[in-house]
Amino acid sequence: MILFPAIDLVAGRVVRLERGDRSRMDVYSDDPVAQAEGFVASGATWVHVVDLSSALEEDEDARAANARAIRGICGVEGLSVDVGGGVRSLARIDELAALGARRIALGTVLVREPAFAEVAAKGFGDLLVADVAGIAGQVKVNGWREGAGLSVDELVGSLVELGFRHLVYTDIARDGTRSGIDAAAYAHVAEVAGFPVVASGGISSLDDIRTLAALGDDVIEGAITGRALYEGSFTLADALAAASFTTGAIPEEGSC
Repeated sequence: MILFPAIDLVAGRVVRLERGDRSRMDVYSDDPVAQAEGFVASGATWVHVVDLSSALEEDEDARAANARAIRGICGVEGLSVDVGGGVRSLARIDELAALGARRIALGTVLVREPAFAEVAAKGFGDLLVADVAGIAGQVKVNGWREGAGLSVDELVGSLVELGFRHLVYTDIARDGTRSGIDAAAYAHVAEVAGFPVVASGGISSLDDIRTLAALGDDVIEGAITGRALYEGSFTLADALAAASFTTGAIPEEGSC
């Protein structure tokens, strides 16, 4: 299982939100590139980057600061970057791919513009990740501020039909809370998808990471951890060790 330390960006700063709430934001660093370099020094080979300013449709200065940060992170040697947040055009996918991003996540656009999602899936294949967020079985979009009017199962099923083969599922109720994971929820989404998923939301301890890894590579491809890591619940080195007793499906190599 691959462990993805998270770098969530608002106006060029490393932050974490609680349940996606912009008003409940903690800032952990003003230097995202240094944060990424620190992750590499601790043994990470992947990082999960979210452009929250774009996802939340913040002002141009905030989005520009995040763009600079993403460019810098993609330049960190030895690090593969999975990036998303507000990716809503083929041009933006091209731009991120040109920077060297190894994976690019699509979220709101999957629901709002299914025709675009189909074109993107056919054109970019394994480069793309479906970023699905849900609470009580229902999908949330637009920075998790709006309901989508469909269930997680319905959306995942349609994305599989479109050809998506990589999926991050975020458990909104637990995201940024360090309340522990709902392993059954991730196992269910993987069953619906028919392939292993990346789990996001609620990791609070090394036992949570071990629990996800124990589900097996046919269920869990990876796990994203943010607040628990930043607030010292465990070290990145220990988290990577906890995840290492299963073999991840993503090749751990390359820059970006």
